[in-house]
Amino acid sequence: MTLRARLCATFLTLALVLGACSVGPKTQTPADEAAASGTSQGTGEQGPEGFEEFYGQSLAWEDCGSGWECATARAPLSWDDPDSGDIELALKRLPASGERIGSLLTNPGGPGASGVDFVGDAASMIGEPVKEAYDLVGFDPRGVGSSSAVVCFDDERKDESLSRDFADDAAGREAMAAELAAWAEACEENTGALLGEVDTQSAARDMDMLRAVLGDDTLAYLGYSYGSQLGATYAGLFPDRVGRLVLDGAIDTTLTQDEVSEQQAVGFENALRAYVADCQAGPSCPLRGDVDEGMRQVRALLDRAKQDPLPTTSDRRVTQTLAFYGIAVTLYNDLSWPALTQALTEALQEGSGTMLLYLADVYNDRNPDGSFATNSTEAFRAVNCLDDRQDPDPAAMEAQRERLEAQAPTMGSFFAYGGLTCVDWPYPEVEQEFDVHASGAAPIVVIGTTNDPATPYVWAEGLAKTLDSGVLVTFEGEGHTAYGRSNACVGDAVDAYLVEGTVPEDGLVC
Repeated sequence: MTLRARLCATFLTLALVLGACSVGPKTQTPADEAAASGTSQGTGEQGPEGFEEFYGQSLAWEDCGSGWECATARAPLSWDDPDSGDIELALKRLPASGERIGSLLTNPGGPGASGVDFVGDAASMIGEPVKEAYDLVGFDPRGVGSSSAVVCFDDERKDESLSRDFADDAAGREAMAAELAAWAEACEENTGALLGEVDTQSAARDMDMLRAVLGDDTLAYLGYSYGSQLGATYAGLFPDRVGRLVLDGAIDTTLTQDEVSEQQAVGFENALRAYVADCQAGPSCPLRGDVDEGMRQVRALLDRAKQDPLPTTSDRRVTQTLAFYGIAVTLYNDLSWPALTQALTEALQEGSGTMLLYLADVYNDRNPDGSFATNSTEAFRAVNCLDDRQDPDPAAMEAQRERLEAQAPTMGSFFAYGGLTCVDWPYPEVEQEFDVHASGAAPIVVIGTTNDPATPYVWAEGLAKTLDSGVLVTFEGEGHTAYGRSNACVGDAVDAYLVEGTVPEDGLVC
């Protein structure tokens, strides 16, 4: 749903007790003994009719280094048809170091980010009491990473596409539409039927199956960014199986894609303004004048890169698209602002795009040899095109472009024409089947950061209000998400909730 938030995982490594709303501690399950012996056995209970085999499957955990264990689960290709065939879901876990109360599933967002890759970094962010009490479990959702994955272009063609600029006229729109159609054709040819089954609701059904296979009666879950949407979808589908859910960097599930684009553009604009103000307060900022003038200089750099891409120390040049990626990626965490200052200094004072290119490659998961470390770009589009779509009407897209550029003069244009993204997608949008209010669910903790660029704070407010049992925790600060990268106020509140079931005060500000 949102602009790719993959750097969340990269840079993340970087009160009143509501007794009546406390969630009781989980009890040990028969699966604990099996887990200790290297296997885990699902019960098959609570699974929908016809899918008992998936819910009751055994996992064979194998050592995969440094105390971690890895396994592969089977899921149905389609949750509408138990005979549709199987897909694979990759899992990685760190067993609880103390008295175990269950498994804590995690998801880093995207959609398209690898939970298997992320959970290793998450272990350094998550509080010690949580690691003592839970097996930390990361999984790659369907379509992602080491699970049965979406495949589209080869690396060379993907690199070309992710670097490409389009003219700001009708011919440019036609060229953009043709490029997006080529993506769709390649994804269909190279992925097959899985391409139509990677929607968020199907991934949430996979999570319920994993809950059962891991031996838990209810789901304990930590979801960041898009992971909050996945968690809220789970709660809407299975409210009676909600245990302790933490949804950080929350997405408001009631918004349309048009609303998402406009509000996110403003979020990145505001985050860039905060960076410029901080930069200009320091001794070596390349941006002159006041904040407004600094923002205009950034926009001028972006426009110049479109007319004359910046040279680098390699044979690659930095287009406007790559320059935007290089800037945007640093706004996910204020600890990365010095990297943006370095990139802008090189570009504005030396005419070099080398640092911007490095940052853009981090954003796109591109390796130095031109290969790509993940399929997050492909999965991002595939999931979003099944979940929700923007209005493809040309007049509507032009009107939105005008709004975007008025509300976010520096960053807004990069969020325009989203209606073209799914026009030629080979599978239809999936009908929403979950209750956005998750009526009957146990308390769900929703976290928002006040100047989060990727998931604006108003989204956390909206999700907490939409969920009948939503409890809002606010981190006053910069960057994307809060737990593990903010302060002890947030950390202690989440730890107490996950371990003891102590629900934070609704409206807690940290």
